[in-house]
Amino acid sequence: MDRETNRKFYLETFGCQMNVVDSERIVDLLQGIGYRQVEAADEADLILLNTCSIRDKAERKVYGHLGRFKPLKDRNPGLILGVGGCVAQQEGERLLEKVRYLDLVFGTHNIHKLPDMVQEVEGRRVRRIETEFLDRETRLQLFPKRAVGDTVSRFVTVMQGCDNFCSYCVVPHVRGREVSRPSDEILAEVCELAAGGVREITLIGQNVNSYGRKEPGEVSFADLLRRVHEVDGVERIRFTTSHPRDLSDELIDCFGDLEKLCKHINLPVQSGSDRILEMMNRGYTGQDYLAKVARLKAACPQIRLTSDIIVGFPGETENDFAATLELMEEVGYADVFSFLYSSRPQTAAAQMPDSLSAKAKQDRFDRLLALQEKISRQTWAQDVGRVLPVLVEGESRQGGDQIFGRTTWNRIVNFQGEKTLVGQVVPVRITTDFRNSQLGEAA
Repeated sequence: MDRETNRKFYLETFGCQMNVVDSERIVDLLQGIGYRQVEAADEADLILLNTCSIRDKAERKVYGHLGRFKPLKDRNPGLILGVGGCVAQQEGERLLEKVRYLDLVFGTHNIHKLPDMVQEVEGRRVRRIETEFLDRETRLQLFPKRAVGDTVSRFVTVMQGCDNFCSYCVVPHVRGREVSRPSDEILAEVCELAAGGVREITLIGQNVNSYGRKEPGEVSFADLLRRVHEVDGVERIRFTTSHPRDLSDELIDCFGDLEKLCKHINLPVQSGSDRILEMMNRGYTGQDYLAKVARLKAACPQIRLTSDIIVGFPGETENDFAATLELMEEVGYADVFSFLYSSRPQTAAAQMPDSLSAKAKQDRFDRLLALQEKISRQTWAQDVGRVLPVLVEGESRQGGDQIFGRTTWNRIVNFQGEKTLVGQVVPVRITTDFRNSQLGEAA
């Protein structure tokens, strides 16, 4: 048997949906040079981490994992160890300097070079690094595409990068400037996926709301949604991530007009304080945000919102924080993804004075969590006793012959059912609500 066909790789993915898509591409590329994926790092000839640097904690986790792999490298010097993704893009040569046993580093624009990098490390035992940003035309040619209908739900990348430069955010520095994929390519991929059995499409990008604005003659994101809506076989459509500043009335109308568009949007507010929003360079006020929420609820009364909120941004006062809590109550978020502020290299906020103590930040964070838990409990409790359509995705982790799916609000529901229901929308009566999921019975 050829040597390459015996080679095995282990891949660990951190972070957002974009990284999940990038990891799918990594799998395809490595299989193309004869590697086989394994589930245990100690079985692998190649270990890769696809990383996230959106917060300091995520970055530190990467270094922790690399330390865990050092004994494997000591026992097997031929083991190849690599880091890709946002930490690789951010740290570059510093990664090779800090981790002397690391073999390769590849940035967010250089995944396509991975097979050559791996084979060069194998053949010449050299250390390789590729972190150059690509030009726009090259990026357009290299958009990730994996039109294989092997699951019920799939991500489809519609744009990459971000031009907003929020003062706390590292994304433009590690993902590059905004570029939108041609709509014809997106629709072709969606059609292939639907033909292969995919029933739910999630359109993803760093800021999907601004899709097409820099591409002459391209459709708007709302028009793209309407075209995806027409594809036979697609049962549900979702999208993420959305910047509130770029949420147009045309896009808001889609929630009332398009039956397949799920009645859920994650609309990150980050803070309820106008002063902090300005320091964050978000481009809207609290009232601007609430006006868009009101229009969303008018267009689609069933819609439920989730959000991202940063606690303890540099200079945040108790009054600023109180404004955030007030906005949370007014909106009534179904869930909130909340984070303690984390200083990121290259960002404007990293230069801002930060006098708030760690204890004060944690206290605010705990208060925010308590409020949101109360609001979430009230929101999801409304579903108990109702019959809701659930798109079945597979076997439940709970076992006991249970299957699971999601409601239009992206809530996981576990219930007894046959595996033959996978890929179908099933009416399910919700019987119990838990913190992160629901229990039901086929109606």
